[in-house]
Amino acid sequence: MKNDIRNKQDIYLLVKAFYVRLMNDKLVSHFFEDFTDPILLEEHLQTLVDFWDNVLFYSGGYRKNAMLPHLKLHQTKPFNSAHFKCWLSNFNLTIDDLFEGEMAHAAKTRALSIAVVMEIKINELKK
Repeated sequence: MKNDIRNKQDIYLLVKAFYVRLMNDKLVSHFFEDFTDPILLEEHLQTLVDFWDNVLFYSGGYRKNAMLPHLKLHQTKPFNSAHFKCWLSNFNLTIDDLFEGEMAHAAKTRALSIAVVMEIKINELKK
């Protein structure tokens, strides 16, 4: 039996494994080219840990606008529906590989909500 997501260390394990998966996925790897620099990747992973810690445990440690960098990235590397599906599939597979339990399920549910909202907002830019 796998452990559930319990703390920031677990979240770090999740986001690091998730990014390895994304950076090796041919459909979406081009979005992550900046993170081949290990220093930039580590900084970004720490931001993601704060984000997911806030999403899952309401820590209050993330106070940035998570949407803004994605909207900016879309201007140079446009997202489409297949990218969102790929992101979500990789996220869910990573969780399933590492965790099970209430918080793991909550993370997958919240990731779905995030992907849907982000896709809607990006599609609004196309109008």
